[in-house]
Amino acid sequence: MFERLKNKLRRFSKVVEEKIIEKGKATLSGETILDEKDLSKSLEELEIALLESDTALAVVEELSSTVKANLLGKKVKRGMDTTEIVKNALKDALLKILSCDNLDFDEFVESGDKPLNITFVGINGTGKTTTIAKVAKRLLYAGHSVVIASADTYRAGATEQIEEHATRLGVKVIKHQYGADPAAVVYDAVKYAKANRIDVVLADTAGRMHTSVNLMEQLKKICRVTNPDMVVFVDEAVAGNDAVERAKRFDELIGIDATILTKVDIDEKGGAAISIAHSTSKPIIFLGTGQGYENLEKFDANSFVERLLGG
Repeated sequence: MFERLKNKLRRFSKVVEEKIIEKGKATLSGETILDEKDLSKSLEELEIALLESDTALAVVEELSSTVKANLLGKKVKRGMDTTEIVKNALKDALLKILSCDNLDFDEFVESGDKPLNITFVGINGTGKTTTIAKVAKRLLYAGHSVVIASADTYRAGATEQIEEHATRLGVKVIKHQYGADPAAVVYDAVKYAKANRIDVVLADTAGRMHTSVNLMEQLKKICRVTNPDMVVFVDEAVAGNDAVERAKRFDELIGIDATILTKVDIDEKGGAAISIAHSTSKPIIFLGTGQGYENLEKFDANSFVERLLGG
């Protein structure tokens, strides 16, 4: 997972560490004070490495600026763990971006007024429907009741796909006929949840490209009519900067509250996770790490960064 970015960050740490050791040996006291000259080349290499890992330019610039501010003028004495100094500078820079919001999904569901309407948006082929099933499984395991709204009324087989998951999980699906108004489906699902004291409605909307004006207008209507408590954007980590641009556009047009990244287990680059958090200023709440219902990992910025920088 994220092997390419992980290796590039390790390389940056090594380059700076070598510079510190080299400079320390040249002084009688063995003390090093990092200056602009010491950092310029390694920071340039860091920026190139991040860009090659599908990290958005604005994110690269902010990361580089924060790392530079953390290291510039730093006094390092002989015997100090230089690896940790550089690692901590990188860690602080990454956490600054990834800790944009402390939204805890489990706490949100536990404390929210029921029924909660959680609407999932994104494009086709990114694992949105499977992700909804994973979230349903997580909610059921936590003791919450769930109903799914099959609001993808345009794609052939969409309702059958979500019904197959729902059957396995023992969850009811609210559906209308093919071509029906998707807003009406979600509205009826919320109405059903209220009447039957169901805790959470998970709405599966039609996958749509962010460039399709008509389809985005339909999505706006769903949100306007049903007033979701949370809008979750779902995309795949391996999409890189394409996922970043889509997240930005969905946020601009309808407003998203959180992101779930799928296919993280096969993503070598790793830039999308950092870039989406930065570009939307909205939290990543889960990472999809496989096809099984249990392959949904709660996102934690600290453990994510430790994994990225560790080893």
